Amino acid sequence: MPDIHPVILIIDYILGLIMWTLIGRVAMNIFQRENSEFFFMKAFVKLTNPLIRLFKPITPSFIIPFLVPLYVAWFFYMIRFYLMPYLLGYSVMGMLSFPLESEIAAEIYRIFGKN
Repeated sequence: MPDIHPVILIIDYILGLIMWTLIGRVAMNIFQRENSEFFFMKAFVKLTNPLIRLFKPITPSFIIPFLVPLYVAWFFYMIRFYLMPYLLGYSVMGMLSFPLESEIAAEIYRIFGKN
């Protein structure tokens, strides 16, 4: 992984966790109602509702409520993939993209990879 300032990594990790939590809410909503008593569903809803309310003014009304968290997650994806590298001065979009996922993948390869 390139030498990236720790503050940038922390920002990316936070944005990545928000993005994946929103995606997880949509995935879990396939199996659980939003008002389910299941602990994880309650946690996903409680953590993501403030973001969904924040993005409500720019959320088109034609998007079905089930997919609104995925729409909001798309904004975090766009910030991580396009805006952060641009603001940091990289000439290639995606240069900084997804250090969180890169580290997770590297750890999976280390654990399950062939020696």
